[in-house]
Amino acid sequence: MKDLILVGIQGSGKGTQAKILVKKMGFQILETGKFFRSLRDNNSDLAKRVIATIDKGEYVDDDTVMEIVREMLTEMDLSKPILFDGVPRSELQRIALEKILAEHKRDFQIISINITEEEAFDRLTKRSQMEGRRDDTPEGIKSRIKLFHELTQPMIKAWKNAGRVTEISGVGSIDEIAESISTILKEKGRCKNCTCGK
Repeated sequence: MKDLILVGIQGSGKGTQAKILVKKMGFQILETGKFFRSLRDNNSDLAKRVIATIDKGEYVDDDTVMEIVREMLTEMDLSKPILFDGVPRSELQRIALEKILAEHKRDFQIISINITEEEAFDRLTKRSQMEGRRDDTPEGIKSRIKLFHELTQPMIKAWKNAGRVTEISGVGSIDEIAESISTILKEKGRCKNCTCGK
């Protein structure tokens, strides 16, 4: 089973679907966002710099992100498929990640979960109210949506042009979207190790 990269605007449900795929299909998850948030309890200069960037609604710089990805990969079981959530987020990160995966002789598939900008803002605002996430302020949300359009969409377009992206709607129940992803993986012949029983 190939590695899987989930892409989509913030609030599209990538993290939720990633957790389901870990349970159903045995993916390991490489989640940079969770790692960054864990740095709040760390007083290192790197942690302070990363947290300050996130709280302003900005992306962490490409070199730092990919350094962390390389470090996280050394701690994973490379005999199992990996699900990338939150990385890559820019064209430079895309190129760097493809190079890293090629070095490890790993292939991958991309699924894009699509919702509107308005839906993304609404979901992130509600998440902020429920979870108290510091980076989910209205200003931070608008900044991250703007960065998605400026930095992440060109990266996704490059993969689309290469025929590597399968698009699905992120509107619907969590179970409906999970079933859409499961169907795609089965159609691509990626469900051999699935534990979902289907």
